[in-house]
Amino acid sequence: MCSAPFSLNRDGHVIVIRAGHLEQINRFAEQAYPEECCGLLIGRDDGASGLAVTRVAASPNVAEGRQRDSFEVDPKLRFDIMRALEGGPERIIGHYHSHPDHPAQPSARDTAMMFEPDLVWVIISVVDGRVEQVTAHAWDGEQGGFREIAIRSG
Repeated sequence: MCSAPFSLNRDGHVIVIRAGHLEQINRFAEQAYPEECCGLLIGRDDGASGLAVTRVAASPNVAEGRQRDSFEVDPKLRFDIMRALEGGPERIIGHYHSHPDHPAQPSARDTAMMFEPDLVWVIISVVDGRVEQVTAHAWDGEQGGFREIAIRSG
């Protein structure tokens, strides 16, 4: 069920997210406020043009405790999607989550919870119930931290 990793450490990497998908993500983030929303990004590696999101799958936030500053994608949703995608051209390329009343930058908790270096992290800053900023990040193993990558509308 594992798929080949993407090459997220190359310079100039971008993630392509269609306006409609970004609107979905923003709507989920605003609806979940003041708690964190989360979900999966499904897509493919388009080589030199970067990763392309083809679908967005919202997940219930199943994190135990304070969901205002933590998230966990429902494992059942994730495994169902992995099974459905097996053998096809698409795969889980990342996930998204919101930061209620905080910047769209990886938090210390995000860094501590980073277990899959090949996934893109899209972070949505929601302030007073409205999306303020959306950023994307890839894990940089050489630096031992996240680095921001470009989001391009497709």
